[in-house]
Amino acid sequence: MEDNNNPQQNQINIELSEEVAEGIYCNLAIITHSHAEFVVDFVKLMPGTPKAKVKSRIILTPEHAKRLLKALQDNIRKFESLHGPIKESPDGGLPPFTMGGPTAQA
Repeated sequence: MEDNNNPQQNQINIELSEEVAEGIYCNLAIITHSHAEFVVDFVKLMPGTPKAKVKSRIILTPEHAKRLLKALQDNIRKFESLHGPIKESPDGGLPPFTMGGPTAQA
């Protein structure tokens, strides 16, 4: 009989290269979606500069986008329980962006 609750069976070996481990700084996320996918563009916007660069683009299925939302909500709740509420500026400190299609900013 197979034990489906064995943690060894559910492990995933995830590799992280040195380059990816360094991370990429961004201070704006632009989110668009279609019926089949969510696209999250992570942008580095420098103050006083009219141009911004997309540093990374992540494409997710709607199911994985919802999982990401729940994981972020859980991690923010844990962070705030340790460090207090995260302060938000009313406008996010950034100018509005529109790139066509349904969008959201984070």
